[in-house]
Amino acid sequence: MLVYKFGGTSVGSVENMNHVKDIIGTNGKKIVVLSAMSGTTNALVGISDLIKEGNTELAQKQIIDLNETYKQTVSNLIQDNSLQKDVIDYVNSIFASLLDNVAEAHSELLHNSIVANGELLSTYMFSKLLQQHGVSAALLPALEFMRIDRANEPDNFYIKQNLERLMEDQYEADVYITQGFICLDVDGNIANLQRGGSDYTATIIGAAIEAEEVQIWTDIDGFHNNDPRFVNDTKALSHLSYDEAAELAYFGAKILHPQTVMPVCNLDIPLRLKNTMAPNAHGTLITNQIHGEGIKAIAAKDGITAIKIKSVRMLLAHGFLKKVFEIFEKYETSIDMITTSEIAVSLTIDNTTYLESITEELEKFATVEVDDYMSIVCLVGNHIIYHPDTPELFQVLQDVNVRMIAYGGSNNNISLLVNTSDKLETLQKLQRYVFESTTIEI
Repeated sequence: MLVYKFGGTSVGSVENMNHVKDIIGTNGKKIVVLSAMSGTTNALVGISDLIKEGNTELAQKQIIDLNETYKQTVSNLIQDNSLQKDVIDYVNSIFASLLDNVAEAHSELLHNSIVANGELLSTYMFSKLLQQHGVSAALLPALEFMRIDRANEPDNFYIKQNLERLMEDQYEADVYITQGFICLDVDGNIANLQRGGSDYTATIIGAAIEAEEVQIWTDIDGFHNNDPRFVNDTKALSHLSYDEAAELAYFGAKILHPQTVMPVCNLDIPLRLKNTMAPNAHGTLITNQIHGEGIKAIAAKDGITAIKIKSVRMLLAHGFLKKVFEIFEKYETSIDMITTSEIAVSLTIDNTTYLESITEELEKFATVEVDDYMSIVCLVGNHIIYHPDTPELFQVLQDVNVRMIAYGGSNNNISLLVNTSDKLETLQKLQRYVFESTTIEI
């Protein structure tokens, strides 16, 4: 069985939904994971924020406007009168519930419940579209099988048991439709897998049913060798290993949620990235197999803050790093890059929620310097640190102010910290050196 996942752009219009219907076809059983229609999650987050602020009048107006938008979409999508009435009734019930929420006190639980409606709407509409065209389709409500534990990790045993039960109840269906992103927490409250979590949902399901392959369909034909938003003439990569894909996803390649490869990696389930608008293109196939060595791709991650921690007491001081790391652990703040010298530690973070508190604690025993508006440029490829051409990168970038270098922590990754203002120049220089020429021009 295959697992397909379609993102918000892929189901963002009547035309695109019909296109997805054609891609799915009717050959063999499959599970289809859908995101909310593009723009819906942002609209629902905005409504939740208005409720939190007590701006009930504007919240009600936005709910009514969004309801009308969805009713118009349904009327264009579903022509069968009976099915159309069914879907419009469902849409109206969702937005009636949202209007009831406006009067309630705001809480994180209410926020999660509001945001979850985007996926509930898209999956219900799409399941009825399939039924209209004679496809045997059934809904598998994610809130009846997708659950996270107290560590916010997938409860794999619970997921597998309940997913199998739901599929057995709908055994005659050819296509199972379910929601990405949303889940329950360990206490039974509505939660989610955070932004981009629909990818994660797909591979969690793929692992649970031991799928033949998981396919992530989006609006680009797989991983590119550089960021096409900033660099011209990038090319799609036909093959990547799980490790290479994980590095690219974590360090800025927006096409894939960073945790996506984890559930399928150990089971050696292929993960394929496909373009909804070019379904016949090969895309990127991600497996345990390694194809070639050297630099394959470049990605960049913005919103990075660099912290330099300097103390003369660090020299030969046992337990200094432990003390530093304990502060970041206390505030649940992950570290991306780290370099050390005899008297200083430099590191980067991408979550500044507790930066002020972290800095205050560090300053009790060290001098702290903080620089923001930084970016990590990541070069990825199998055995990249051993490739003979790799050292020449630093000649290419001699005119770029490289603040930090992480080299050797992984065989597949070299990370460079630069000012965000230098990111574009860095990406373009690396593109010319790695992918467009065989000689270096200094």
